[in-house]
Amino acid sequence: MEFPSRLIEEAVNEVAKLPGIGKKTALRLVLHLLKRDEEQTQALADTLVAMRTKVKYCRKCHNLSDEDLCTICANPRRDNSLICVVEDTRDVLAIENTAQYKGLYHVLGGIISPVEGIGPSDLHIESLVQRLSTVENEQVKEVILALSPTMEGDTTAFYLQKKLRPFKLKISTIARGIPIGGDLEYADEVTLGRSILSRIAYE
Repeated sequence: MEFPSRLIEEAVNEVAKLPGIGKKTALRLVLHLLKRDEEQTQALADTLVAMRTKVKYCRKCHNLSDEDLCTICANPRRDNSLICVVEDTRDVLAIENTAQYKGLYHVLGGIISPVEGIGPSDLHIESLVQRLSTVENEQVKEVILALSPTMEGDTTAFYLQKKLRPFKLKISTIARGIPIGGDLEYADEVTLGRSILSRIAYE
């Protein structure tokens, strides 16, 4: 593809690095930005830089947050007796969109995957154990393992179940209304909501 400008080519190459964006789509987006007012394009650039430099992880659940404590952990109306363990923030957003779950979360930051070289020590598992060990969390009654129903997700759930067994908590997993081999972020709200409400004890 011949570009009329080196700067346009560099912009297209950077945009094309985003997931799901090919060179043609990247070019269309770049040309669209060129047609916008300079102030609008600058506002987009400033927003992206601010997001990258200022967004942090919640010190309690590891969800993305603007503050040290995310809005969910800081909300006194959430049910502190429930902790839903998920792979990443996309799963938190997916479950929140169902409006069926009112408890807290714990974001692992991934799942155990020997093929990709990801082991338990690479995830936020120890912080979950520490979280359940503190006096303030004695009110936790149930941990829900809301991991994608894949081999890696099941391996992670099995490891967590063994790790959390000493706490004498109810450990459940979401009902298999989610297709085997699917990802939570692609499930529709009705299916995901019913899976949360119809969760079963982990065995």
